Amino acid sequence: MATTIQISEELKKELKDRKMYDKECYEDIIWDLIEDTMELSEETLRNIKIAKKEIKDGKIHTQEQVKKELGL
Repeated sequence: MATTIQISEELKKELKDRKMYDKECYEDIIWDLIEDTMELSEETLRNIKIAKKEIKDGKIHTQEQVKKELGL
């Protein structure tokens, strides 16, 4: 079942600018954007794994600690 949504003129222009070809529908553009956010590169997955290990090992700094070190 299809539905209608309201979007701003600014968003409509942005979606239109992202069209790969004139007859591409906005739904395809939106699905592509959603898909882009769902896929993580191997490098990103590796960095997430490293970050999780660093957190588990206590190798973290709070925002307050960083501000203090930077003299902010």
